[in-house]
Amino acid sequence: MSETLQFLTRRQFSLASLGALAPFSRPAGAAGESMPWSGPALVRKVYLASQKPSWPRPDIDLKAEIAEIEASLALLEKRNPGAVRFTGGELLREGADISAWIQSASEADVVLAFNLSSGLGAILQKIQEPRRPVLLFSRPYAGHSWSNFAGFAQKGAKADVIASSEFSDLDEYLPLFRTIHVMRNSKVLLVAPPSRGRAGAPYTELFGTSFAYPDYSDLKAAFQAVDVGKARAAAAEFTRAAVKVVEPSPEEIIASLRLYLGMQEFLQREKANAIAIDCLGGFSRGDLPAYPCVGFAKLNDAGLYGVCECDLHSTMTQILVTSFSGKPGFVSDPVFDTSRNEVIHAHCVAATRMDGIGAAPSPYLVRSHLEDNKGVSLQVLMPPSGTVTVARFQGASSFMLSTGEVLGNVDSPRGCRSKIRTRVSDARKFLENYGPGLHRVVFYGDHTLAIHRLSRLNGFKVIREV
Repeated sequence: MSETLQFLTRRQFSLASLGALAPFSRPAGAAGESMPWSGPALVRKVYLASQKPSWPRPDIDLKAEIAEIEASLALLEKRNPGAVRFTGGELLREGADISAWIQSASEADVVLAFNLSSGLGAILQKIQEPRRPVLLFSRPYAGHSWSNFAGFAQKGAKADVIASSEFSDLDEYLPLFRTIHVMRNSKVLLVAPPSRGRAGAPYTELFGTSFAYPDYSDLKAAFQAVDVGKARAAAAEFTRAAVKVVEPSPEEIIASLRLYLGMQEFLQREKANAIAIDCLGGFSRGDLPAYPCVGFAKLNDAGLYGVCECDLHSTMTQILVTSFSGKPGFVSDPVFDTSRNEVIHAHCVAATRMDGIGAAPSPYLVRSHLEDNKGVSLQVLMPPSGTVTVARFQGASSFMLSTGEVLGNVDSPRGCRSKIRTRVSDARKFLENYGPGLHRVVFYGDHTLAIHRLSRLNGFKVIREV
């Protein structure tokens, strides 16, 4: 039987936006400056030269070269306040013992290297061997080290290279340095039955991310610790800001906001910025006092991470992309329609600030969870147009990627509550290339270039699905 899928026009979207009377409040202190992932990325500068330079010239003034670069880096740091903190600035010579320097640079998030001459093959090999992200900035005529770094990246080293006369080309890398810092200092809480195992180790090895595996009883305790009056006030604000309430009862809404406030406090106590819960099973078993959909939406709106179905790979995808783009991720169950060259992305959890954490919220309806018609979720009327990046880690070492164009929101009783229709370049090819795992994470904007750069700096492989 055929199905007619409807989606809102721009005018309907604009009218519906009037229903979003109040933005979601930011979790107080949850993303504060005292948290491990906050603050600037620590970037260790280093200058490299051979013992007796010949290229670019035998009488090169290394001190003058370094002074010129240092002045440009000072301007770069001034243009991007709070993004990075430069340290170091040593001159290392080819053939010297640099083991002490390697040890001293271990706390850096990124090493930023400048080649000042040719003949640096051995020292280049040494500085990238500790599996720390290294970006080489190679100016014209500075030597041929760019060719070494291209080879390192091709072999899976954490290495990338800029070959340019413009120091402003570094500006685009500073948010990526911050992402490396965030990934290295993030803590993810994974809540699921013990049978799901503890799967975070590969991400810890590659990125430095830490994981904890609390029990459902910890969430219940956090829920019970929240004052019911505070939860009732938060539920009233949440309901007042909605376009309308469709299925849920006031009691279900209060329980959902109480769980959100409990999760917020739990994250702060654990110094964690992400939580993923086996929510469908947990709710059906009675392990959860409410669905966490509303709480996840609020956390994602505030620049933290709440991910359904205890999906580790989607959680890490959101941390990677949101941390440099400022755009929350929408974990979706894709629905293919190859006859229209389209993919519909659907789920019962969506942020309201898909255009950016500081952007105005999209309108939303308060709905039940589709699969059992219980609890509380959101039907978010997301921005009805724009390019989107669709991605997901397949594992720590590989990352699936595609792009599409949003055609509008889909309003249908079939499928999850929040749905956007997208056009892709080749839906059939996407279908044939589709990698493991149902979920994909949707981010507004085209983040392809940044993701490829991060893949080289972090040593994972990008797999283009379409």
